[in-house]
Amino acid sequence: MGSPVRVLAEATPVTRDRYVDLLRVASLAAVVLGHWMMAAVTPDGVGNLLAVVPALQPLTWLLQVMPVFFFVGGFAHALSYRSLLRKRPEGSTDSVYAAFLRARLQRLLRPTMVFVLVWGAAALLIQLLGGGGGLTGVTLRLVTQPLWFIGIYLAMVAFTPPLLRLHERYGWGAFAGLAGAAAAVDVLRFAAGVPYVEFLNFAFVWLAVHQLGFLRADGRLGAGPALSALRRPALLAGGGLITAVALVAFGPYPLSMVGMPGEKVSNMAPPTLALLCHGLWLVGAVELLRAPAGRLLARPRAWRTVVAANGVAMTAFLWHLTAMLGVYGAMLALDVPLPEPATAAWWAQTPLRLAVAAALTAVLVAAFRTFERPAPTEGVQGRGPLAALGATLTLLGVLGLSMVGFAGLLEGRTARLIAIPVSAPAAVAMTLCGWLLVERAGRGR
Repeated sequence: MGSPVRVLAEATPVTRDRYVDLLRVASLAAVVLGHWMMAAVTPDGVGNLLAVVPALQPLTWLLQVMPVFFFVGGFAHALSYRSLLRKRPEGSTDSVYAAFLRARLQRLLRPTMVFVLVWGAAALLIQLLGGGGGLTGVTLRLVTQPLWFIGIYLAMVAFTPPLLRLHERYGWGAFAGLAGAAAAVDVLRFAAGVPYVEFLNFAFVWLAVHQLGFLRADGRLGAGPALSALRRPALLAGGGLITAVALVAFGPYPLSMVGMPGEKVSNMAPPTLALLCHGLWLVGAVELLRAPAGRLLARPRAWRTVVAANGVAMTAFLWHLTAMLGVYGAMLALDVPLPEPATAAWWAQTPLRLAVAAALTAVLVAAFRTFERPAPTEGVQGRGPLAALGATLTLLGVLGLSMVGFAGLLEGRTARLIAIPVSAPAAVAMTLCGWLLVERAGRGR
């Protein structure tokens, strides 16, 4: 017998879209590398390389690839939900909804809950012992920030059934409706000055990108003969890029497609129409690469690499900031000089920092990878309302924790989630209770 990865790779059915798996891994890897590169750590704190060297901000138009991950999510969610519908016994679709949530969220929430509980316990111990200052305090604030992605992805899973029905009825019209809503929100925000309306684009922008995954699942992004199959992705990429450039050049949108410290307007938090257009060009671009990537993935070694990476991708994403800040902490503890960011000495030191961060991430993945393996599912029956309540609690908890972090636990530090102050203990409690409800509801009666 071969290794588990080899066995799994060789058992891949010929009908599987291997390119989707590659996009999932590549998009998360790009985010990890981007975070490592953007960190500008000095003995005085943690800054952003893009703020130190604004000329590098156009690179975010290549490295801000979260839209690709959410696009791939839409594709996978459509296939998964339809598969459960075909298998359901006589009964309501509510039972399918609960089982769908549990099945899709297992590999997302199990490693996330381990991450939250481990870091929560460590943060409490550090602060009880009188620590929490300097880089340690910064770390306690920063390590939870990537959890915003978990919250948005969770919302996409929760909204898949109704949005998939809209897609099946209206096709491109459902996407156009969400994109139009995102544009209307920005008009109300920038032209009319309506307060808080911008937060609606956390839903409209990301769900519009997610809707493109439904279109791909139905073969509506590039179906047909070879030439016509390229036409629609090319139009999507070109139209998205031209519109995004125009919005940044003539509108109120910043150049960077990631958040920048101190900026009055961010394309990311909350998302803007410019970020949606950026997502369109990225989706079109990756679709244009589908054929050559497919030939690459037909090679056994390349496909085994993708299979192996997919098995640990979420664990690596959760712990990569821990590894990076751990590297910097070790350098400070060992009195290793930290050059000024963007200087020649800083760039010369970068390959070594990245290599050590990658090695430490690999150690953390080896320690926690077992929690990314999904538990077996019992069937397709469950309790829909209970699952919806669990998903809502988990969503609020994860987003709240991404904002407040683990610093200031003993002082009762809070952060504002839209209009509600949230503390770290409250966010952890909501996340844990919500996850348990989703698990319970998806197992049936």
